[in-house]
Amino acid sequence: MQRKITIAIDGHSSTGKSTAAKQLAQELGYLYVDTGAMYRAVSFFALRESLINNGILDTTKLEDRLKDITITFERNPENGNNEVCLNGKNIEKEIRTLKVSNVVSKIAEVSTVRSKLVEQQQKMGAEKGVVMDGRDIGTVVFPNAELKVFMTAAADERAKRRYDELKKRGDKVEYDDVLKNVIERDHIDSNREDSPLVQAEDALLLDTSHMDRDEQFDTLLHWAKEELSK
Repeated sequence: MQRKITIAIDGHSSTGKSTAAKQLAQELGYLYVDTGAMYRAVSFFALRESLINNGILDTTKLEDRLKDITITFERNPENGNNEVCLNGKNIEKEIRTLKVSNVVSKIAEVSTVRSKLVEQQQKMGAEKGVVMDGRDIGTVVFPNAELKVFMTAAADERAKRRYDELKKRGDKVEYDDVLKNVIERDHIDSNREDSPLVQAEDALLLDTSHMDRDEQFDTLLHWAKEELSK
């Protein structure tokens, strides 16, 4: 029986992390965990409960309400994807809006939020055989992961991908607003005190600026097979 490994994929927003990680997990028969969706779920909760007003997060109130948040993943029988649920309700579509994107990095700065979610993530991947993507998987959640990948791409290319994705969904957005969001999230994610976005020393760098989805997946699969063959 082939050994199972932990695959940690970190990187900037809109680099193709989730799509490639999901494909890789399906190919290997591994569990896939989208940790960004978990932070988006908390962000959606904070917006819904008016814990963010005029762009200002009431951190104390959010911390008090964390006990009211249960995040799970549920398989969608139509597309086979694991979709995020907040307190038992599927909110996959709601968390993918630009409104949520604009606050998710602020939510992710809160140490108590990170502690709660990291604990859940470590439990999910305790048995190995997992592909997990996010911002701090290879540095904090699974520092001993057998395969670590850091994905990046030029900001304007990532903004274009995100803009096209949102327009395809029917959202009314402007490219400049999406680009601004990408740049702001990069800054907050990379400069927060708790678990900033950094490339782990032993992570392989994957720049997807000029790669299509097939090329991204093929590269990840090659690296995974190399690790599994050791």
